[in-house]
Amino acid sequence: MDETIRDALRRSLGTPARRWLLVGTLVTGLLAAVALVATADPADRTFAELSGTVQSLMSVATPLFGILLVRDQRRAPIGLRVLPTVLAVGLPAVVIGVVGVLICAATLALTPADVADAPWRFALTVAVGSVLVQVVAGLVGTGLGLLLRSVALAFLATIILPLGLFALLGAVDALRPAQPWLTPFGSVRNLLSGEMSALGWVQWLCVLLIWGVGLNAVGAALLHRRGRPAGR
Repeated sequence: MDETIRDALRRSLGTPARRWLLVGTLVTGLLAAVALVATADPADRTFAELSGTVQSLMSVATPLFGILLVRDQRRAPIGLRVLPTVLAVGLPAVVIGVVGVLICAATLALTPADVADAPWRFALTVAVGSVLVQVVAGLVGTGLGLLLRSVALAFLATIILPLGLFALLGAVDALRPAQPWLTPFGSVRNLLSGEMSALGWVQWLCVLLIWGVGLNAVGAALLHRRGRPAGR
């Protein structure tokens, strides 16, 4: 099992295409951070505001790493081992989250323009939340990769399903409070604002259980039902 996990970790960023995907994701985050600092009002030039946009933008690409890892394992002669694949997506997710934190911090620190009165407020919470956002995004990728064989369809689903549910809940006043409990984007807004209460952390755990643990568990069960070995 240890060797299987090491192999999955190597594959997570082990091809030129995936390394270029990582570079492209990070460059997109950098360009977004520079553009935001250049155009935002001084009151909006904070670490939390920058992170909210930059990390959310980069999280669109993070699930693709998980989807590609699942595709690799589908092609492996020994069959799909779910747990190593799910764990391996943590590597690119953490890299994206941590480098995104550094991008936002450096862009804010080096800007010659005026910034908000407390630009680093909640910085530690936002930094931790940035990594957690990317980890959940990666797990959504592995989960939908397990459920859908097509890479393109799975990737589109990582965008359409979470945002579609968020919009659906937001369209009904009575259901709007469920957004941070049931949708990644609802939880992301709380994490990247830095204003996390005990309730906010419980809401994030619910999102993790639904979109991270639950989605992957359903995918593994579906593979098992089809007669494919789902390793642990």
